[in-house]
Amino acid sequence: MLKHRGFPGRLTGTDYQFTIRRANPRGVTPLTRRERFADRKPADRRADTGFMKALWDHFGDQPFERGNLDAGRLSWLFGREVLPVDDPFDPESYDALLVIDETAARAAFPDAFKDEDWA
Repeated sequence: MLKHRGFPGRLTGTDYQFTIRRANPRGVTPLTRRERFADRKPADRRADTGFMKALWDHFGDQPFERGNLDAGRLSWLFGREVLPVDDPFDPESYDALLVIDETAARAAFPDAFKDEDWA
């Protein structure tokens, strides 16, 4: 399992996890698309925004390996802002390649990109 050096382990000041320390010995947690409903807690929304900002700052528009990124946190973005690169995609692989859909990410998480100057 690739460990993304320099990637934040969690949202600052919270227990919202962004990475895992080691591979799960019982098997890899699969990535699944989780629905984000409008009544989600503000803290959950901040965690999603913080995670998207960390993904963008670390990987930009380039494909990246799932590696030690937390499956639960990725699943909130998977299928919308974070898309599989490979076809067929293996949702239970630490080696799976993902990419950020920049247009969808900017629309869903404008605060994650507010420091950037783009047109």
